[in-house]
Amino acid sequence: MRGAPTTGGNETGFRRADARPPLTPTLSRKGRSGILLSLLLLLLLAFPAVAVEPEEMLKDPVLETRAREISRNLRCLVCQNQSIDDSNAQLAKDLRVIVRERLTAGDSDTEVIAFVRARYGDFVLLKPPVTGATAVLWLAPAGILLLAGIGVLLFLRRRKSGPATPAPLTAAEKKRLDELGGGDAA
Repeated sequence: MRGAPTTGGNETGFRRADARPPLTPTLSRKGRSGILLSLLLLLLLAFPAVAVEPEEMLKDPVLETRAREISRNLRCLVCQNQSIDDSNAQLAKDLRVIVRERLTAGDSDTEVIAFVRARYGDFVLLKPPVTGATAVLWLAPAGILLLAGIGVLLFLRRRKSGPATPAPLTAAEKKRLDELGGGDAA
């Protein structure tokens, strides 16, 4: 016999390698419910916060929908990468109120955006239009990629041609090389 038989083995009496208890512990019902509750809370945190307060909302649902759509396209000047619809900043709240006031006064969506844009400039728009002033900003990434591509092509072209062949030695250089003992025997 190769070894002493152990309990829990197979018909030969030896323990099998896969007869060990699993390494991952099983969770009790309480542990699983705790994990599920934690995941649920994390999911709730993943939803974006909406900063529109109830007293700002319009009673007319059609006007409120228009106001929300306009607010999603206007940038918070304090937060800069949030719309005024998502921002809790006081300036964003003031802009939301202005949007709603203009809509209740009968302005169209375009007129409301033009009003806000006249006061704060193109920066207030989350998607600014392409104009002569902003064309450089819109085209610069493409230009940089184009220049980089041309640079890579030129580099690869030079590399393919191989190293430059050295110029032949002059008579004086050959004589000096022979004096130093490094010349060819021929």
